[in-house]
Amino acid sequence: MKSRERVLKALSHVQSDRVPLDFGAIGQTGISATVVVKLRKALGLDKQETPIKIVEPYQMLGEIADDLMQKLGVDCIGLWGRTNIFGFQNRDWKPWRMFDETPVLVPGLFNTEPAPNGDILMYPQGDKSVPPSARMPKGGFYFDAIVRQEPIDENNLNVKDNLEEFGEISEDELKFLDKQANNLYRNTDYAIAGSFGGTAFGDVALVPATYLKHPKGIRDIEEWYISLLTRKAYICDIFQQQAEIALKNLERIRQAVLDKICVINVSGTDFGMQRGPFISIDLYRELFRPVHKKVNDWIHKNTKWKIFMHSCGSIEPLIPELIEAGFDILNPVQCSADNMDPEHLKKQYGSRVVFWGGGIETQTTLSCGSAEDVRREVKERIRIFKRGGGFVFNTVHNIQSTTPIENVLAMIETLTECR
Repeated sequence: MKSRERVLKALSHVQSDRVPLDFGAIGQTGISATVVVKLRKALGLDKQETPIKIVEPYQMLGEIADDLMQKLGVDCIGLWGRTNIFGFQNRDWKPWRMFDETPVLVPGLFNTEPAPNGDILMYPQGDKSVPPSARMPKGGFYFDAIVRQEPIDENNLNVKDNLEEFGEISEDELKFLDKQANNLYRNTDYAIAGSFGGTAFGDVALVPATYLKHPKGIRDIEEWYISLLTRKAYICDIFQQQAEIALKNLERIRQAVLDKICVINVSGTDFGMQRGPFISIDLYRELFRPVHKKVNDWIHKNTKWKIFMHSCGSIEPLIPELIEAGFDILNPVQCSADNMDPEHLKKQYGSRVVFWGGGIETQTTLSCGSAEDVRREVKERIRIFKRGGGFVFNTVHNIQSTTPIENVLAMIETLTECR
């Protein structure tokens, strides 16, 4: 069975010849560049440390090139927009070294400066004439957003300030998506997952607007969370206008990519902590479900795409709400969080939502366990989630830089045996 067919069966809750596998199709299903370099070498694809492209510079995710995809048996590939979270395009590659001396290639406008304390500063759109929008702590592996919150004048809050990044998609962007979708659909057999942006309501990775030179509105993460309760009308207005813009853009994107993609990544907004949701069901229903449902209903009515959402943490009480809002796919399925037991999740929701992830815990087992611990957990998760389809194997969020390569190889070997 070919990859695209295998994934489509999983999305239809039909068990196929083997469990579909994703590494890198979505911004939360990738592998740290450091591990990609080590993995390529361990699998005999590179005889020495060879620079690989950083395809997502915020999290410093490495490119899963076609030769590695084939070696791993990956079934999914991503269709992303031209610009990244810092507002510049992934092109004009140049060499760069991470703190751990891993050699990588970064985009031409990946312009950084060292801070006095040894941190690395990143600039929006590569423009060093404006304040930096992110920092990589000294010795770190990825960037954190820098809050650039202007003083808030309660009497003059303007919703348009928090809508600056949500505009009409350009003709150049549509042409790019059209070309890329055609190429991936005709020249590969991977299932294509589209990530186009503009539909993640309240994603705190995006609130600070690392891609804007001078962000206005509410851009402090703490202030944003507080605003969900103290400025509900303002947040609701942002979401409603954002949704209208998103629907107009989705119609134009649909015309460009048609049904060449089978999955659309709509939301990366996290709703869970380790111990439980950090938003009540009532507040989700009031602020988020109306706009989620508006966007998701349009997608279901006008396309064959299945709708992917990412939320870390303990979100079990919200899963019925997310299904009601129209989400078809749940990622990363953080089974180590409270009330996220895999047997319970599969039994309770396995016929109504696809679990894309949950294959092994990256916080604990993969990063800190033994190779035998890894093998045991991978076997158990596949046994639970593969029954009746509705499962795409991926780790619980991106594989982190300090993960022992022996554990990654143990995971891959077990996947080969048990898929």
